[in-house]
Amino acid sequence: MDVSGVSSPTVTVFISSSLNSFRSEKRYNRGLTLAEFKCKLELVVGSPASCMDLELSGVDDSFCMKLDQDDALLGSYPVDDGCRIHVIDRSGARLGEFEDLSQVEKYEISQSAYESRPDSVRSFLKRSKMGKFNEEEQKRREAEAAQRLAEEEAHAQAIVVGSRCQVQAAGQPTKRGTVMYVGLTDFKPGYWVGVRYDEPLGKHDGSVNGKRYFECQDKYGAFVKPHTVTVGDFPEEDYGLDDDEM
Repeated sequence: MDVSGVSSPTVTVFISSSLNSFRSEKRYNRGLTLAEFKCKLELVVGSPASCMDLELSGVDDSFCMKLDQDDALLGSYPVDDGCRIHVIDRSGARLGEFEDLSQVEKYEISQSAYESRPDSVRSFLKRSKMGKFNEEEQKRREAEAAQRLAEEEAHAQAIVVGSRCQVQAAGQPTKRGTVMYVGLTDFKPGYWVGVRYDEPLGKHDGSVNGKRYFECQDKYGAFVKPHTVTVGDFPEEDYGLDDDEM
């Protein structure tokens, strides 16, 4: 590969390593010595520069030569855009060692030590009276949540299991069915109404996260908020899902 006449002071190459399974695309100055180049590669592959052997492969990924003169310039070798430089690690590290995060020592701090630090996020929130450390805001949110729960309970108390109903949720078509459950649930806070739809317009068979709240066919069951449910004399509608004729 002839590099005579190359005007670009930089070259874009792929970097691979005997320690990692991935490749990185990087741009380097051709005026770097191989010793300087290896120092930059430390941040890419994790190997110490003193434990690196470099091999050059062409654009077609076929082996070209070893890059073994530390005082030679990178540009003095036939390195062109799209070539690959493979780093062989001689430090004794294992393949994938720098990719296994389970081997990385984690920094841990006790709750009491974290509480005493003046530069922590928690300290900042306390000083600024933000989030849960804003007592007035917390009380306001708790009052709003209590009010919403009371309103949901009032709606729920007016809904009787076994009643025919019509469900009108925002952004969805009106659906009819039978009330099968009214009350609190384990999957989300607040009051919920379990409905068995007349047609397979639901999401489940009356069970959520392994807990059964009522019985119905799969895709006929759904949970909706009480305010979306209207109880009344709603006969089953013919959706035409079982028609034999078009």
